Amino acid sequence: MAFLDKIFGLFVPTKQGEPEIIVSAPMMAYEISPLTEKHLKEVLKLNLRCFKEGENYTKHTFAYLLNEPNCLSYQLVTPKTQMVGFIFVMVENGIGHITTIGVAPEHRRRGLAQRLLTHAEKALQNRNISTVTLEVRVGNSAAQNLYRELKYSTVQRIKKYYNNGEDGFLMVKSLF
Repeated sequence: MAFLDKIFGLFVPTKQGEPEIIVSAPMMAYEISPLTEKHLKEVLKLNLRCFKEGENYTKHTFAYLLNEPNCLSYQLVTPKTQMVGFIFVMVENGIGHITTIGVAPEHRRRGLAQRLLTHAEKALQNRNISTVTLEVRVGNSAAQNLYRELKYSTVQRIKKYYNNGEDGFLMVKSLF
């Protein structure tokens, strides 16, 4: 049975347990560094915490992204090297596509998602990538506001984009 559970875990996200009580973390300094395959378990755990009601990537998907040469991935860590944020960006046909970004609930509202986005955008610019895209839930106004502040523009509404049937917005930004 454990073997089947392990196989199943490659294709579907881990089940979520009891509701988490969020207590804001103390203020601290953070660093951004590259993500590698050795961070797989940690990013899986953080992903489940970041997207309780949303799209959770599977172990298989994260393993693919961490090994894909056309994927940029970064983590945001505390001074004790605890991962509190991540971003994954696929580069294809001269365009960067932010596939996922997450910040631990207790570290939100500190500009950390903005730091991750800005870092990823600079990495794309260093590769002469001039355009970056992302999708965001129609109901996620906080994320939409952040993206608009960073000069992303909504270019399309995508019907039933998410697994639960919610529409998404395609947003685009020119980096040059």
